[in-house]
Amino acid sequence: MRRIPWLLLVLGAVAAFLAPGRAVPQAAAPASFHFSIVGDRAGGTEPQIYGRVWREVALLRPDFVITVGDAILGNDDAKLDAQWAEVRKIWARYGEFRLYSTPGNHDIWDQRSREAFTQNTGLQPHYSFRHNNALFVVADTGRGNEFPPAELDFIEQALKANQDASPKFVFFHKPFWQQLFLTGDTGFRLHALARKYGVAAVVSGHGHHFASTLRDGIRYMEVGSSGGTMRGKLLRGEGFRQGCFYHHVWATVEGSRVSFSVREIDGQYGQGRMFDAADWDENGPRFETDDPAISKHPET
Repeated sequence: MRRIPWLLLVLGAVAAFLAPGRAVPQAAAPASFHFSIVGDRAGGTEPQIYGRVWREVALLRPDFVITVGDAILGNDDAKLDAQWAEVRKIWARYGEFRLYSTPGNHDIWDQRSREAFTQNTGLQPHYSFRHNNALFVVADTGRGNEFPPAELDFIEQALKANQDASPKFVFFHKPFWQQLFLTGDTGFRLHALARKYGVAAVVSGHGHHFASTLRDGIRYMEVGSSGGTMRGKLLRGEGFRQGCFYHHVWATVEGSRVSFSVREIDGQYGQGRMFDAADWDENGPRFETDDPAISKHPET
């Protein structure tokens, strides 16, 4: 009996496998999802801006939303329930997705307000959760001018217990990291933990300014105002280049890759500019801040 060369057998099998109508297996795409980050509302509220932000977020249809704190004006137990009722009415209008809240100094200032935070958000002041394979750690840092050691302990425990997660995010309200980086300090405990456990991003709020910096491959970002007034800053001449603009952030996760698209609101209170957070550093924007659609023709 005549033998068929082995190469012909292999080629025949490949041809049969690739015959019309036969599906070719594809490599599994990395798990991907989107989430929105909403900034401060307190310190004097601009309701029309906060409502506009939430309407834009709802139209984007994220998998979930996470805030950076200061949902209410706070600091007054007598007005506590009414203030939470007001903001919850806004959330309910756009309540098609899960909302995770980060506590700010306007949200929690005593035991009564701590209990109200949990009652109105369904969350503890600090917690962690996983979405797909990503880890989110939310710490309670609203009171005081230093990072509470107990909250650093909580962050470390959550990161250690979820070492298999990727990417990892840490959220808390006050951006304590900013001053430390300005003084050249990169050895503080939070940054050491972020390096050790491979944190992708550390996200804060509080200052009503946008800020972004990269340290040892970790994106540190302060999300600014999504409705907390900036009238005083604007009157002092601060503007877009100083991070003084109303915005929210659209986050994209593809496997272990993360990107942040910062979205200024459009209309009377902004120009609708959008940019990658990676294009902003300690000196502000690394791009021309005028909208190219206004100043340039598409073919140029």
